[in-house]
Amino acid sequence: MKTVVIYKSHYGSTETYAKWLAKDLGADLLQANRVKPADLQQYQIIVFGGGLYAGGVNGIALLTKNFELIKDKALYLFTVGAADVTDPENLKNIRGALEQKLPLAMRERLHIYHLRGGMRYSKMSLMHRTMMNMMVKMLRKKPENELRAEDKIMLETYGQDVDFTDQAAIAPLVADIRTNAKLQ
Repeated sequence: MKTVVIYKSHYGSTETYAKWLAKDLGADLLQANRVKPADLQQYQIIVFGGGLYAGGVNGIALLTKNFELIKDKALYLFTVGAADVTDPENLKNIRGALEQKLPLAMRERLHIYHLRGGMRYSKMSLMHRTMMNMMVKMLRKKPENELRAEDKIMLETYGQDVDFTDQAAIAPLVADIRTNAKLQ
């Protein structure tokens, strides 16, 4: 089945995962800003990846605006963020944000996966650095016993480039796509 991996990457982690996925799946690889709705017609399987920013998925408008056009295709979404996706509270927050941003009909059709990216302070825009600075200031005001492991890592690595990408993390997504491709 003809497969495409489409991504919108701001600082590189989503692009890294997209390249790994496209290679493992033998899929076409496209940047979201270069995709036209008509391009989507030729694919039976569409995999979209975007970074998590302020509760939204970078570039997700490509899918939401064209959902009627692609709703009968096999649809996969992978989100990428700095949060530890093995932490149940983080997963709950990510899923809650997606419920707010994605229509129910779309969520019901999407196979959704969450992957851990990184923090690239050296590449961050002024706006993102300012947001991170505000977050760190808030965390520093919290009592030590109220800090989650995730908070402590953020405080320890603030201002540094950290990379949590892991090629092995795509294995469940790749397996799901391959299994569903065989069923269709």
